[in-house]
Amino acid sequence: MAYTLGSATEGQTCSVGPQHCVTRVELSVTAASLLDRDVASKSDPFCVLFHEVDGNWVELDRTETAVNNLNPVFGVKFQVDYHFEEIQKLRFAIFDEDKCATQLYEHDFLGEFVCTLGVIVSNKKLHRPLILANGKPAGKGSITVSITQELSDNRIITLTLNGRKLDKKDFFGKSDPYLEFHKQGEDGKWMLVHRTEVIKNTLDPSWKSFTVPLISLCNGDVDRNIKVLCYDYDNDGGHDFIGEFQTTVSKMSEAQNSVEVEFECINPKKQKKKKNYKNSGIIIVKSCKITRDYTFLDYILGGCQLMFTVGIDFTASNGNPREPSSLHYINPLGSNEYLSAILAVGQIIQDYDTDKMFPALGFGAQLPPDWKVSHEFAINFNPTNPFCSGVEGIAQAYSACLPHIRFYGPTNFAPIISHVARFAAQALQQERAAQYFTLLIITDGVISDMDETRHAIVQASKLPMSIIIIGVGNADFAAMEFLDGDASVLRSNTGEEAVRDIVQFVPFRDFRNAPKETLAKSVLAELPQQVTQYFKQRNLPPANPAPE
Repeated sequence: MAYTLGSATEGQTCSVGPQHCVTRVELSVTAASLLDRDVASKSDPFCVLFHEVDGNWVELDRTETAVNNLNPVFGVKFQVDYHFEEIQKLRFAIFDEDKCATQLYEHDFLGEFVCTLGVIVSNKKLHRPLILANGKPAGKGSITVSITQELSDNRIITLTLNGRKLDKKDFFGKSDPYLEFHKQGEDGKWMLVHRTEVIKNTLDPSWKSFTVPLISLCNGDVDRNIKVLCYDYDNDGGHDFIGEFQTTVSKMSEAQNSVEVEFECINPKKQKKKKNYKNSGIIIVKSCKITRDYTFLDYILGGCQLMFTVGIDFTASNGNPREPSSLHYINPLGSNEYLSAILAVGQIIQDYDTDKMFPALGFGAQLPPDWKVSHEFAINFNPTNPFCSGVEGIAQAYSACLPHIRFYGPTNFAPIISHVARFAAQALQQERAAQYFTLLIITDGVISDMDETRHAIVQASKLPMSIIIIGVGNADFAAMEFLDGDASVLRSNTGEEAVRDIVQFVPFRDFRNAPKETLAKSVLAELPQQVTQYFKQRNLPPANPAPE
C-alpha cells in the first residue's frame, strides 16, 4: 500500500500543474526597400518597439543601427511578455539615425507598422508595408516581424526509480522508504523539489513514475547537481534517514532502452563509524525521459486555429429592443450589454483565426416569414452561410437582425451547443491539433432545457471545444454557476461525468463599471489551459511543432 506525503512548497509539486499563458516571446525584425534619407550615403535605420499602455505608446526597446543599409536584418531581438487574454497592441517604428540627434523625433522617420501581438503569434511571420505618419505608404518600404522562439523552458522529466537492499529501520518490520529530490539554490542551500510516495514494509521498493518540470528539478541545467535523500517513513514524523547520493540529469539520462543507472545510497555517519561500510542500499534509475510539455503558445505557433462562434439569446425576457429598458436596446448613441460582450471577447479571439469568418447564431426568437420559434438560426438569415466577417461583421449582423425578429422563448442552450459540437467532431476526426472551437453564449435568463444542456456539455467535453457563457441583466444565474465545473464535476442527467471542465461563466453585471478589457481577461483566462489539456489528453503534439 502506498502513502503520499505532503507536497513540497507551492510551485514545486509532484506533477506538472496547469499552464498559465503568460510567457515571453522573442521577435525578430527585418526591413526592405526603406526610404533613403541620407544625401551622401544610404539611410542608417534602427527599429523601435512601442506597446500601448492606457492609450499611450510606451517604448519597450530598440535595435542596433544598421549603417548605410536599406534592407536591414536587425540582430537585436525584442522580448515581449505574451498574455493571450489581452489585446496587446505593438508599434514597430523605423528611423534613420542622425548622430547629432538626442531625441527620437529628431531622427528621420522611415515608416511604421502597428498590429497586435496575437496577430503575430497566430501567423508566426508577418510581412507588411510600412506606413508614414500621414497614413500613406513609405515608398516601397516593408517590414517583416517573426516569432523567433518562446523564451521558456517547457521540458519535463519523467523518472522511474527502484531501491535494492535498503537498510532495515523498523524494529518489527523492514522499512517504509520514500525519496526526496533537492536542488541547490544560488545561495548554496538545498531546496526540496519533489517527494515520492511511501512504499510500506520493503527493502526493495518500486516507486511510481513521476514527472516534474525540468526547470523545477535543475533550473533547466542538466549538469546541475541534484541531491537525492532516502528516508524511512514514521507515523510520528520522526522519519529515519537511510542514505543519500548526488547526481545530475545528464547522468540519470543514461537510463534508457533497458539500460539502468545505479547509485549507492550513502549514510555519512555510518560511513565514518564502520570501516567495512559499503552503502545503505542501491537506488536504481530504471527510466529517465525528457520531453516537451507543450504550451498553449506551442499549439498556436504550430498552426492551431481558434474557431469562434457566437450564440445570442433573443428570448422575450430581454425586453423590446426599441425601448431603453431592453438588454437588446437599439441604442443610437452607443452600445448595449450584448454588443459589449461580443466585442470584448471577439476582439481578442479573432486574432487566432486567419480567415476571420465567424458563425453568429441566435436562439429563442420567432423568424419571418412563418414566425416559427428557432433555437439555432443564422443572425444574417443565411442558413447555408452564417459567417460574418470579423467581430465587426458579427456586430453589424446583430444590429441588422433585431428589427426583423420577434423575441419569444424558451431559453434553450442545447441546440446551439450541439450545432458547434458537430463541427468540433469533424475536427476531432483529423487527429491533428489544427482546430479548437470556442462558443460564446450571451444570455439574460434561466436555462429552460437544463437536462439537455448538461448532456450536450458532457458530450462536448470530449471534443476540441470550450463554452463561454456571459450572463447579461440581473437574473438569477445560479444554474450557470452550476454548469461552470469549477466547484464540482458536471454530470449529465444519466450520471455521465464531463471528462474535463469546458465551461466558463461570468455575469456581465460584475464588469459594468470596469474597462471592457477586464471582462475579456476574466472570461478567457481558462481557455489556454482548456486547449492544452484537450490536446494532451489525446496525445496530440502541435500540428507543426517548432524544432527542439
